[in-house]
Amino acid sequence: MVRLGFIIGFIALIGVLFSGLAAYRVHDQELAIDRIALARAIDVHASLVQDRLTERELLARVASGLFRAPSVMKANMLQPLRSSIYAFKTDFVIAGWIARLRPDELQAARKELASAGFPNPAIRGFDGSPLDTRALDKPVDVLMDLEPRTTETMAFAGRSFDQDPNLGPMLARAMADGKPVASDPFPLLRPDGAIGLVLAAPVLQDGDASPAGFVTFSYELAPLMLANDEMSLFSVVLKDPRNTGDELIANDRGIVTSRPATQEARAPSSMRTVTFGGRDWSLGYYAKTNALMRAQQTAAIVAAIGIALTGIVCGLFGYVAYNNLRLSREIQVRIGFERRLTAVIDELNHRVKNILAVIQSIVTRTLRHGSDIDVVRELLIGRIHAMSNVVSLLSESQWQGVKLKGLFEARAIPHAERIAVSGPDIAVSARAAQSLSLLFFELASHSDEGLSLVGKHPHIVAHWEVTGDEPDTIFYFRWEEFNTSAATRREDSDFGVILLDRVAPEALGGTSKRYFTDVSYVYELTAPMETVVDMTERDRTEQITAPVRPIR
Repeated sequence: MVRLGFIIGFIALIGVLFSGLAAYRVHDQELAIDRIALARAIDVHASLVQDRLTERELLARVASGLFRAPSVMKANMLQPLRSSIYAFKTDFVIAGWIARLRPDELQAARKELASAGFPNPAIRGFDGSPLDTRALDKPVDVLMDLEPRTTETMAFAGRSFDQDPNLGPMLARAMADGKPVASDPFPLLRPDGAIGLVLAAPVLQDGDASPAGFVTFSYELAPLMLANDEMSLFSVVLKDPRNTGDELIANDRGIVTSRPATQEARAPSSMRTVTFGGRDWSLGYYAKTNALMRAQQTAAIVAAIGIALTGIVCGLFGYVAYNNLRLSREIQVRIGFERRLTAVIDELNHRVKNILAVIQSIVTRTLRHGSDIDVVRELLIGRIHAMSNVVSLLSESQWQGVKLKGLFEARAIPHAERIAVSGPDIAVSARAAQSLSLLFFELASHSDEGLSLVGKHPHIVAHWEVTGDEPDTIFYFRWEEFNTSAATRREDSDFGVILLDRVAPEALGGTSKRYFTDVSYVYELTAPMETVVDMTERDRTEQITAPVRPIR
């Protein structure tokens, strides 16, 4: 089993290593694929944004180039350009004509606006406040025409934007550079309106060095730069040019809001720069998914699959190997069992022969020396019963020996209730038990002979002890019948004498003696403990009766 476990462990280690290597490779590949896909998607988006911005700047340049008119104060200056403006199909919010008017031209401009049907033709400030025309000493930029004309947009006509904090700097730069310029992002139409920006293209008349006015287009910032697909790999933000610590982002409804750049706990995955209106605009791209976490999850799945396959392979290998090992062990157990069975049969034959030999001796000697057939029958039955009892006790203990006190039970010897037994509860061997059982029966069967002579049964004391030190311990047994004497006790039979003086001592490798005292009959037996216990016989019996184990 140790070798099998080592092999399975080695296979499992190889499987785990390969699974880890595969997970590592998948992790790197997933990261590389995600980075490439993200970079391509960002490049495509930035390119589309730049194309969109270039298209709108081109519209402003075309509109300013086509602008020809004898007077810049007309309130319908965009009329000839309307078809050209809408031909581009751009999503502008307002297209406007902002004229640069001298102070002495403001009255005529007011009349032109009134004749064009604008609701408030007065020339006023960018916020709608009245404009003190007498204090003016330089041209002002007034919105004279716009598209589309709606109730909300027409309210802006007549306003001057050269002082506007958002449009004023844009117009001044466009006039200085002589090319389209974009404003900073700000709310369009109203304070809570959509955030956007305005692109102003200066209009130069033939022979004039300074622009006569500006063609402007305003755009919402969300569809212009921040438009993005919901299924895209990233979200896009615009670095706010008004505050480098903020960024503009559009939600799923196209509403643009400003937030601190530190709100995202991570830096943008990539930055791109687009050009629009003579300015550079920085777009930041945040990956919607954590590529590292996704790669780790994919690698974990691959590793789990690899480990699961390794477990299946190890399980199948272990199952097959274990079944083979179990079959081999069953064969070994069967072989060992057959060997054990042969040994048991041989031992059984040996013990049966011994028992039959003892019984044959008992029968022969009992019949040889017995005179009365009734007495012979009782003695023969008793002696065979004593042998049967000790065999039963040995079978109960699996021939591991018999407790010495068990040989004094009522089923073993007659008159057991009148015998006082004392001594250590030792277990004697099977051979010693057979000899001692016959010995105790013979002694007990003669103990009743003194009844008619003294008027009462004799008092019997059976005592044994173990003396000496290992390994030279001695077993000493003493049988004493009180209330009897040589005159009152009948002599032992010839079989009994042979058993007491020769058979039992020789079986135990010891000596015996019997004699009378003034008040009793005494029988003593002394033998080495090694023959009484006989560890060799016990070891052989344990080896036969032990469970069969497979050969390793």
